[in-house]
Amino acid sequence: MDTLMLSRLQFAANISFHILFPTITIALCWFLLFFRWRFSATRGSPAALGWETAYYFWTKVFALTFAIGVVSGITMSFQFGTNWPGFMEKAGNIAGPLLGYEVLTAFFLEATFLGIMLFGRGRVSERVHLIATLMVAIGTTLSAFWILSLNSWMQTPAGYTIVDGEFHASSWREIVFNPSFPYRLGHKLLASGLTASFLIAGVSAWQVLKRTPHAGTHQALHAAVTAAAVLIPLQIFVGDLHGLNTLQHQPAKIAAIEGIWHTEKGAPLTLFGWPSEKEGRTLYALQIPKAASLVLAHDANAELKGLDAFPDAHPPVAPVFFGFRIMVGVGMLMLAVAWSAAWLLRRARRRGAEPPRALLWALAGMSFSGWVATLAGWYVTEIGRQPFIVYGLLRTADVVAPNAPPMVAITLVAYLALYLVLLVSYVAVVKYMAEHPVQLVDPASARAPATATIPAAPNA
Repeated sequence: MDTLMLSRLQFAANISFHILFPTITIALCWFLLFFRWRFSATRGSPAALGWETAYYFWTKVFALTFAIGVVSGITMSFQFGTNWPGFMEKAGNIAGPLLGYEVLTAFFLEATFLGIMLFGRGRVSERVHLIATLMVAIGTTLSAFWILSLNSWMQTPAGYTIVDGEFHASSWREIVFNPSFPYRLGHKLLASGLTASFLIAGVSAWQVLKRTPHAGTHQALHAAVTAAAVLIPLQIFVGDLHGLNTLQHQPAKIAAIEGIWHTEKGAPLTLFGWPSEKEGRTLYALQIPKAASLVLAHDANAELKGLDAFPDAHPPVAPVFFGFRIMVGVGMLMLAVAWSAAWLLRRARRRGAEPPRALLWALAGMSFSGWVATLAGWYVTEIGRQPFIVYGLLRTADVVAPNAPPMVAITLVAYLALYLVLLVSYVAVVKYMAEHPVQLVDPASARAPATATIPAAPNA
């Protein structure tokens, strides 16, 4: 492979690993805020200890996830200089400030209040502790806001002028709130909510199965399943709006997603198949007549542009085609599991019985399903933008550094090996924490100011 492909693979490896962790922390902190609020609202009742225990258990998971996300994010940013200096030379006037705003408004906010959130128990008032959790939650969301603003601008550029081949800002409002930004931000925040929901539900279900629940396991399980059941229909709705926006601004991406090879009216919807760029058609295709036009344009006879309309400016079809179907397939599975779990948990609670073991195993198996859907959707977004790095204006091949292919290949292998070790270690640590939860030893902490201490045990 040449330097361009190796550099793309290296950046893809870095961002694929990095995105896993913010996808959890963005929404997980809002769950922590909910747990903390419920503890404050129920103090003096038996439920309070459960909410506080759930808060401290998931705060540990949040801290671990946040740390890996920050470190991997820093590593990823280095590649703008090592592998893609042309991008910063040409678009740095826009990309640089947006990345700087993320650090100034989001990272500093998170870093400032994270210490209070982690170590404030018994040292600050309950109100300050709650506010600290809120500030961290706002910080994680602001981080997503700025990063997705930049990414969306690269997908649907606006508010710029080009002088001597360099992008300059003519309207920061149009840059930040570019045409695809609202849909992309909403889609990502909902994806984070679903990822965190299924992680909490899956780990809680695993604790019940392994008979290692803490005082708040069942409360966290019910809260996560309820959130997932509410969020997945919203995600489907926002995803449809995002698709319509993509059709308007990136028709080549839609053509690759749907495997539409030739411009036609009443285009069929391909459910499954094997896209062959060599033959210019989808082999073994299972199609619904006119459904693509109906779904995408809300008109069964609407004309959709095919890949033939973009002979030298369309993305590789197979990864986009399959990535989209994986994302949608996992989403449909989430819908089925979340709604079934919400109904079965409610029925079990009414009967005073334990949840069905089959349901617990299903939830445990779905613990990291949000990662699968997120990565599949991210590949659709990023590969679907090719061959451009700034859509329609700046090609990826024009900004890559002229590094020797062997050097890029060696560092790519090193990155992959390191990330594999870290990923396995992360899952193993979460599993260990689930099977060895720290219990709050003083039940009175549910009825009095939080002065009880967590025992200094090896599993703490």
